Amino acid sequence: MIPLHDTNPTRRTPVVTRLLIGVNIVVWLYIFSISRDNAALNAFYDRYAFDWGAFTRAVTSGQLGLDTFVPLFTHMFLHAGWLHIGSNMLFLWIFGDNVEDAIGSLGFLVFYLVCGVIAAIGQGVLAPSPMVGASGAIAGVLGAYIVMFPTARVSTLIFLGFFITVANLPALLIIGWFIVLQIIEGVAQLRIAGHPSTEQIAYFAHVFGFLAGILLLPLFRQRSSARRPRVGWG
Repeated sequence: MIPLHDTNPTRRTPVVTRLLIGVNIVVWLYIFSISRDNAALNAFYDRYAFDWGAFTRAVTSGQLGLDTFVPLFTHMFLHAGWLHIGSNMLFLWIFGDNVEDAIGSLGFLVFYLVCGVIAAIGQGVLAPSPMVGASGAIAGVLGAYIVMFPTARVSTLIFLGFFITVANLPALLIIGWFIVLQIIEGVAQLRIAGHPSTEQIAYFAHVFGFLAGILLLPLFRQRSSARRPRVGWG
């Protein structure tokens, strides 16, 4: 199932959502521009990807400089291919605007980054390997969306063997199925691989990001509701 768009209107322009998408695209275009220079590409990933092993070694040895913590954030803006960034930005475009509209732009930015950090740490604890991608932070957005708008309809491209159709399905089904798959694939990856390699998908980052989004949402909704009256959503 591939979500195409939702039918959940917003009251204001999702400035931060669009900004995050723009920054991700610009960074990816830069990565693509240096992709033929393996030395430059590897140096760029080595500096800005998040490596749990390097992070824990730096923390335990007391090397708490800026370089230690920057990758916790910069890894969210790096991607490994066109499909990687395309799928991530599609999910952020569809679901990010409503979450930003509900908790406010500044709150949404903080929420997004915190979910991404928690996702990276969770992945590092369970399946340590260098990681890149916005999917952990976006999973947090999905967690918030499923709590606030479980019945919102999402136009979805469905593949059933050779049969392809488009159906309007509730967000609870689309996002719920996505996170169930992440749990199943993550557990299977651990059992088969034992120690995940850098080429594997960070399934547990999705799970931890999703849970972070659900658990952090009340804090951010409470802060936003104090600034403006709450509006009902259908």
